[in-house]
Amino acid sequence: MRTIHTDEITKCIKEMCMQVNVDLSPDVKDALLAGKEKEESTIGKQILEQLEKNLEIAKKSQIPICQDTGMTVVFLRIGQEVHIDGDFLEDAVNEGIRQGYAEGYLRKSVVSDPILRENTKDNTPGVIHYEIVPGDRLEITVAPKGFGSENMSRVFMLKPADGIEGVKQAVIRAVKDAGPNACPPMVIGVGIGGTFEKCALLAKKALTRELGSHSEIPYVKDFEIEVLEAINNLGIGPGGLGGRVTAIGLNVETYPTHIAGLPVAVNICCHVNRHITRVL
Repeated sequence: MRTIHTDEITKCIKEMCMQVNVDLSPDVKDALLAGKEKEESTIGKQILEQLEKNLEIAKKSQIPICQDTGMTVVFLRIGQEVHIDGDFLEDAVNEGIRQGYAEGYLRKSVVSDPILRENTKDNTPGVIHYEIVPGDRLEITVAPKGFGSENMSRVFMLKPADGIEGVKQAVIRAVKDAGPNACPPMVIGVGIGGTFEKCALLAKKALTRELGSHSEIPYVKDFEIEVLEAINNLGIGPGGLGGRVTAIGLNVETYPTHIAGLPVAVNICCHVNRHITRVL
């Protein structure tokens, strides 16, 4: 049994919130640079160059990459042999978010009620997902999610008869409907299987997987490559102003499902696909 104090968790999440909002992970940067080389449109190239410059300024000046610093999504993979000591774990996570957004001068974008809409003034609560895994480590992933692209995300409850082609068309339709509103170039997370809520969680987790990697399942890998190409043939382009680079990555996660269903979720993110992972 290994003990981790909640003070350490709070400190870690505070630092992660501050870092991830000013410095994109290398995989996303590399995908953006690769997109600039592929783009054929003059305006599209100019937009991608501006986005690259924006990343440089954000990192050098330690200011947010985007004014929408997101609602903080946190994935906790807790080893079964870990004992959490100190405060209530959820409170510790939210305290880390609170401190990070205050000390990092990050925009507070969370309201306490979806209808009454009073700002909580500290970007809490976060959306926290817990998973118990073997071992004595705690893996923390922080992924602030902006809502321009979140609002364009979709869930499709397909029928088994729709098959893989139906899934492909659902993903392409979601991106086509999003158009310029999702601030392309996009990163697309797709969840297939499970239940209504499980496929949405899979899609969210897919966004945190390293861009350029592919599923170990052969048909899923083929899906990722084929559908990304189809999306980039839509002509939406950077900023929605036309071009070849509508998306810089598409990751798919799958899960077993019911004999009567084929749930599909499409979680769209702009190029500011923020995610950072630490292990305690």
